[in-house]
Amino acid sequence: MSLSGTTGAAAGTAEKTAPALLAWDLPTRLAKWLLAILVGLAFASRYYGDANLVWHMWNGLAILVVLVFRLLWGLVGGSTARFSTFLYGPGTVIGYLAGLMRGRPRHYLGHNPAGGWMVVALLGAVAAQALTGLFTTDDIMIDGPMVRVASEHFVSRASALHARIYLVLLALIGLHVAANLLYSAFGRDNLIGAMLSGRKKAGHYVDAERATPGSVLRALACLVLAVGIVFGGVALAGGRPFP
Repeated sequence: MSLSGTTGAAAGTAEKTAPALLAWDLPTRLAKWLLAILVGLAFASRYYGDANLVWHMWNGLAILVVLVFRLLWGLVGGSTARFSTFLYGPGTVIGYLAGLMRGRPRHYLGHNPAGGWMVVALLGAVAAQALTGLFTTDDIMIDGPMVRVASEHFVSRASALHARIYLVLLALIGLHVAANLLYSAFGRDNLIGAMLSGRKKAGHYVDAERATPGSVLRALACLVLAVGIVFGGVALAGGRPFP
C-alpha cells in the first residue's frame, strides 16, 4: 500500500472517530422545540379548547414569551444562535442554493444561508399570528387581551389577519419540515438529529470550526426579560395580561 493511501485511510478513520462538534446550544434548541410544541397546541386549543378560548390566549402569550426570548438570545446567545452569524446576503444564499442543486453544497455548522432566512420567516409569521391574536374578537364573548385599548377598525383588521396568517404559517412549516427531512435523509448533515442533540459530526464547516455556547445565567436573564416585556407590555398598554 502506498504512503498516500495509508495517509488517506488514516485521515478517514480519524474523521469517523473524531468527537461530534457542538452546533447549537441548549437554550437555542429548547426555544425551537418549545415554540414548535406551542404552535401545535395553539391550533389544538383553538378548535378543541374551552369555549372562551382562555387556554388559546394563554398559549398565544407563551408563544410571544418564547419569541421575545429567541430574539434576545439571537443577540447575546451562543455563537450559532446569533442572527449576525447566520443571516447572509442574497449572493451567498444564491451561491449556496446553486451548489445544493449541483450536489456540492457547502456545509455550515450553524444554519446554512437558506435555512437562516427560513428561521426568520418562521419567527416573523409566528409573531404576526400571535400579535394579531392579542387584538382578535368574535364580537360576542371572546376578546383578545388588547381588544379594549384598540379602535374598532384596528380590531377588525387584526381579527381578519389572524384568520388568514395561519395559512402562510402552515405553508412555511410544511416547507421547513420537508427541507429538513430531505436534507437529513440525503445530505451529509442530519439536521433533525443535530437540533435534538445539539451536535454535528466532526468535519470542515464554512462558518466556524466549532460553536461557542451561551451561558445559562444569560439565558435565564433573557427569559425573565422576555416574560417582563410580554406581560408588562400588555399591562402598561392597558390590556389584560392575564386572560
